[in-house]
Amino acid sequence: MINADCINMNSNIKWFALAILILLIFSGCIKKEKGLDVIIKFKEFPEKYTCMGENISPEIRIEGINESVKSIAIILDDTDTPSGKFTHWLIWNIEPTEIIPEGIPKERKVKELINAIQGENDFGKIGYDGPCPPAGLHHYHFRVYGLDTMLDLKSGNRKALENAMEGHIIQYGEVTATYKR
Repeated sequence: MINADCINMNSNIKWFALAILILLIFSGCIKKEKGLDVIIKFKEFPEKYTCMGENISPEIRIEGINESVKSIAIILDDTDTPSGKFTHWLIWNIEPTEIIPEGIPKERKVKELINAIQGENDFGKIGYDGPCPPAGLHHYHFRVYGLDTMLDLKSGNRKALENAMEGHIIQYGEVTATYKR
């Protein structure tokens, strides 16, 4: 026969444990990673960063990088396409830094300005290719990931990068800019 006092005690212990856990989280004793603040100098892409201009990558500022971050990865995509996402830039294995400089060379293994590896975008090219929509207003998302490791990925497309990042993302930040041609 089940003792009703045991059931009540187990229920009380569960509620007490939940209350302690909530107190620890809100008191800061259990550390929750803060997101990354991603900053670009525009809300609408200047022509310089598009296919109509120099088509160079813009400067990106990243604030709030946690000391446990070992590398940074960036994915830039357009979400206003018939396929849902069109990838304009994949770059990873960037050492933690607050500034990704403008004009990253369009090479697989970057050694100038920063050290990094770049993947193949949806134009079928390596490195950054800026906004170039056929018509209408498009939204471009700079997705910045703080990772707990350098990735063992020498090349690849978006799927390969996302697979490699799985289980290693400890911080994330995003900023969106628009472009209309």
